[in-house]
Amino acid sequence: MPDRLRSLVAQELAMPADPRAAAMAVGLAARYPQAARAVLFYGSCLREENLDGRMLDFYLIVSAYRAAYAKKWLATANRLVPPNVFPFEHRGLIAKYAVLSEADFARLCSLEADNVSVWARFAQPSRLLWAADDLARQRAVAAIASAAPTLLELTMPMMPPGTAPGILELWKTGFTLTYNAELRAERKGRSFSIVDGDPDRYERFGLAALEEIARQRGVGPHGEVTGVLAPDQAARRWRTLQRRGKWLSVVRLAKASFTYTGGIDYLAWKINRHAGTAIEIKPWQRRWPLIGALTLLPRLFRGGAIR
Repeated sequence: MPDRLRSLVAQELAMPADPRAAAMAVGLAARYPQAARAVLFYGSCLREENLDGRMLDFYLIVSAYRAAYAKKWLATANRLVPPNVFPFEHRGLIAKYAVLSEADFARLCSLEADNVSVWARFAQPSRLLWAADDLARQRAVAAIASAAPTLLELTMPMMPPGTAPGILELWKTGFTLTYNAELRAERKGRSFSIVDGDPDRYERFGLAALEEIARQRGVGPHGEVTGVLAPDQAARRWRTLQRRGKWLSVVRLAKASFTYTGGIDYLAWKINRHAGTAIEIKPWQRRWPLIGALTLLPRLFRGGAIR
């Protein structure tokens, strides 16, 4: 991979973050002494000055799932439907963290991914707040450096034919497509505001990502990138990503009813945000969380979040 894109990613990952978030990352890694490889901080809290009362977002990268968990079923669940998601509290802050192996993290940032959830997030800014060693750091950089090329390569064929969109427009279209491929509750236009909030960053990363795509795919006689999907192929790929992504979101939410303390309440909160409902959890649903989760999921369909 050319030095430019990897260098941009490495520099951004090394930028300072709130010291309380950094301390939280160290505490999180300490919970997995035999398996932790890296802790990444991402999401809207990166841009917040006051973290009190906010839910921070982390990814914990581990060497292997069996090394991370004492319970075999957790390792199996993480392998079959990655990632597992857990709550975490540290010195007055609250967070949720997703667990992925180094191998799965690299795969899910690349074109090999069968859903958008990882590369869509890591095409955006993040911070590497803890790494076990230099090799873990290098692997995190390499994985994240494939996220932006993945997004832009799949987006380019979806642009209107005969147009020459700017890089920022390409990013906005790409993020809109990824939002449609998951259960997301953000306000309309969120995909635009992400880019408009830091256009210089997306210009730099976009140019470097397009260079990487051209290097991998080749350049035609008129300077066009060759080897990318045709528009009809790309449209089919996005339809597949959308169908699979929404169903995966449902499965992950149901799984969170087991892995997340108060998971059934977390599931209700997510559904209320996605479908505009006002679900209140009954005592029996807390007692039998899986059955309770199954009774809640149809509300996503009625709310129109899954089509």
